[in-house]
Amino acid sequence: MALLGLALVGLAAGSILHLARVGDADRWVWAGVTGIVLIWTFSSVVRGLLRGETGVDLIAVLAMAGALVLGEYLAGAIIAVMLTGGAALERFAVARARRELSALLERAPHTAHRRAGVDIVDVDIDDVVLGDVLVVKPGEVVPADGIVSLGTAILDESALTGESKPVQIDTGSPVRSGGTNAGSPFELRVTAPTAQSTYAGIIRLVRAAEASKAPFVRLADRYALAFLGLTVTLAALAWIAGESPTRALTVLVVATPCPLILAAPAAIIAGVSRAARHGIIVKGGGPLETLARATVLLLDKTGTVTSARPQVVAVETFGAISSDDVVRYAASIEQVSVHPYAPAILAEARSRSVELSFPVDVREQMGTGIGGNVDGRRVAVGQLGFVAPSAPRTPELRSIELRTAVEGSSSVYVSIDGSLAGVLLLQDPIRPEAPRVLRALRAAGIRRIHMVTGDHPDVAELVGDALGVDRVFAERAPEEKVEVIKLVRAEGLTVMVGDGINDAPALALADIGVAMGARGATAASEAADVVLTADRLEGLLLTTRIAQRTRRIALESVFVGMGLSLVAMVFAAAGCITPVAGAVLQEGIDVLVILNALRALGDGGPLIMSRRGDVKGLAQGLASAHRSLRPHVGDLAALAARLDSLPAREARAQLERIRDMFEKELLPHEREEQQTAYPLLGKLLKEEDPTGPLIQTHHEIRRLTRLFGRLVAQLPAEGPRLEDLRDLRRVLYGLHAILTLHFAQEEELYSLFEG
Repeated sequence: MALLGLALVGLAAGSILHLARVGDADRWVWAGVTGIVLIWTFSSVVRGLLRGETGVDLIAVLAMAGALVLGEYLAGAIIAVMLTGGAALERFAVARARRELSALLERAPHTAHRRAGVDIVDVDIDDVVLGDVLVVKPGEVVPADGIVSLGTAILDESALTGESKPVQIDTGSPVRSGGTNAGSPFELRVTAPTAQSTYAGIIRLVRAAEASKAPFVRLADRYALAFLGLTVTLAALAWIAGESPTRALTVLVVATPCPLILAAPAAIIAGVSRAARHGIIVKGGGPLETLARATVLLLDKTGTVTSARPQVVAVETFGAISSDDVVRYAASIEQVSVHPYAPAILAEARSRSVELSFPVDVREQMGTGIGGNVDGRRVAVGQLGFVAPSAPRTPELRSIELRTAVEGSSSVYVSIDGSLAGVLLLQDPIRPEAPRVLRALRAAGIRRIHMVTGDHPDVAELVGDALGVDRVFAERAPEEKVEVIKLVRAEGLTVMVGDGINDAPALALADIGVAMGARGATAASEAADVVLTADRLEGLLLTTRIAQRTRRIALESVFVGMGLSLVAMVFAAAGCITPVAGAVLQEGIDVLVILNALRALGDGGPLIMSRRGDVKGLAQGLASAHRSLRPHVGDLAALAARLDSLPAREARAQLERIRDMFEKELLPHEREEQQTAYPLLGKLLKEEDPTGPLIQTHHEIRRLTRLFGRLVAQLPAEGPRLEDLRDLRRVLYGLHAILTLHFAQEEELYSLFEG
């Protein structure tokens, strides 16, 4: 920046002196400026040559040197301004954010609570040694690797594994440092000093991975050698053919590749600015230009393709109690719970519009369950062994255990007055926009998409199948994620997307690391090249499209500028242009290509569909209706499974309730969608209109609901007979399956307009 200022002042001062006709002062000022910039540029070129790099700046060195030798000082000063301006712009474009991993270090504990007999003494973390017994209090980060020596540890290990579900670790079991105590205090016998612990290892991995990344090679230099050879050859021919060194100098002046030096950084800065307007932080021009060429995508699971916010997906009941009552009792107790699943259960109660009562005489056993009195009844919520320790292993319980194992869901049991009443099944749902975004990324040039997670393979494969990824890497610790990065980089330039501290090493090592920053994963943001501040995967698609368009405009500017320079070089070789006129002409070419480069600031058409206000509000309303209907959809399969165990009159009442829900809530909702939302969506999406298949699904839903209504209408007053159950089950299971799929399809579509 100092050189640029000096060059501009020198050019302006020389011009003023020239107009004032103050002797040769103007020439001396221009020559001085040219000489200073020449020395700086020459030293930079020499350093590059020693590293085996040939840059386009070498042409500028030859042009400035020639201008000084031949007395064309004004031309030399103009070249100096162009060169220093390009260098300053380029430095700004490629500067990377290299802050310390402050969040990672701040999260790391600085003190530990060492047990010394009956006393607990706070000691510096570096003074913890092998064999120490430490007390880990609620909310604290486990300071060192060890074994639980007293109590039960309930740990949130999402920072290490990405898994959102708290982990229970019993006495005598090993514990890794870095997890957060989500339960009661426990004692830990240290098996590794803090410097050798898991958490410290993650910090070292991030630093080592960042140091191993190759520096960004500027776009201009990729074409430097060929352009340099052509320029020198043409200048030599002009000198020989015209017997004039001035012609050779003019060739060098008009060849000074400022379009290469200026246009590419200008376009890339424009692309970075445009990304920033959409809440996307790109740490310099290098990552943006590299992202445009990426062909492999590696995704973390929890918090990246899933929401990391558990939701109740089904409510199973035992006996005659309704699912609404199970949710009401469970949510009433969970109002005073600190368990991570409490918000999900309360949200389910709100979606069902059930009225909660405030519990009394509440006692919570951290990580196991909570009990209390609700409306005079004793209610317990939590693990099966806590809520109903003597409950027999019935086929229904075995079915639930199998389902949770296969689907990767979690179960929260509910007992009322000591009897098992029901179970709530919770899952971390896939982001609605994720499948659509991944399909669009494939269309944009990503050839391979993989997913990596610390989850069990069965759970990971289910998510991978739903997303259509090419390969799933399951049960991978942070250091193993780094190995996965090394493996997939062999397939092409690799983008890694993650959101947690456990992803930071892989984000740092990948060609491009992208952090989902909305959840406060500061360590991941520090290690990443791109940070999506909005908690939506659409930001990845938008960034990729911005990067690709930016690189295309940069290349256009480079090649248009080179082409125009080549034409000017031919005229210069023929003696039609003087050195000063050549410098001015080159400046005009610079302005032209930079104006073209700045097109990267504009939209250039909708990179992601504009969310028109009318459609956005409608989509949000319909998505809200889905959330209120979803509990009823979950009840369909639950009712089908227990029809034969219900008293006949109770079964009839439940079936009639479902029929009324279809007629009063579900079918009006489907009609509203088809009459209001689908036409608008079809008009906006045009040739990509997906509403045709959705309309066919509506027809099938109406057919099944009509069939169900007739089956219920034909039931005898005393309730369904044995021969009625088969058809009722078939229709209920069919409606559950088609509505679950249909809601997922519509929510993916509505996610286009909600954000």
